[in-house]
Amino acid sequence: MAINLDVLVIHIIINIVVISPVLWLAGVALVGSRKAKFTDAIWITVLGTIVATFFGALFTGLIATIIQLILWLALVKHFFDCGWLRALAISILAVVIFVVIVTILGLIGFVLWSIWF
Repeated sequence: MAINLDVLVIHIIINIVVISPVLWLAGVALVGSRKAKFTDAIWITVLGTIVATFFGALFTGLIATIIQLILWLALVKHFFDCGWLRALAISILAVVIFVVIVTILGLIGFVLWSIWF
């Protein structure tokens, strides 16, 4: 399977805007601002997206998912200077923060939609 570089670059940019702030917030909450820097969250996002795209092209199904999960956790562990369990906690908290933000934005969108139409 070929990797389209244009799509990869767009995917990286979107992930930087969406994932990096959430990952940084989760990192600051669990390891502190000295270890969790915003630039580290950007590097985790960029490298994680590239590696996940590469392994997603090579492997499929459950094997690809497990490899990508381990690689993302390894990136969080390395850049935020924490252990595997704390990296897992940061990742889970990032997902929770993301879901809360998306829910709030969705509710705001429904309210605005009902007011205007």
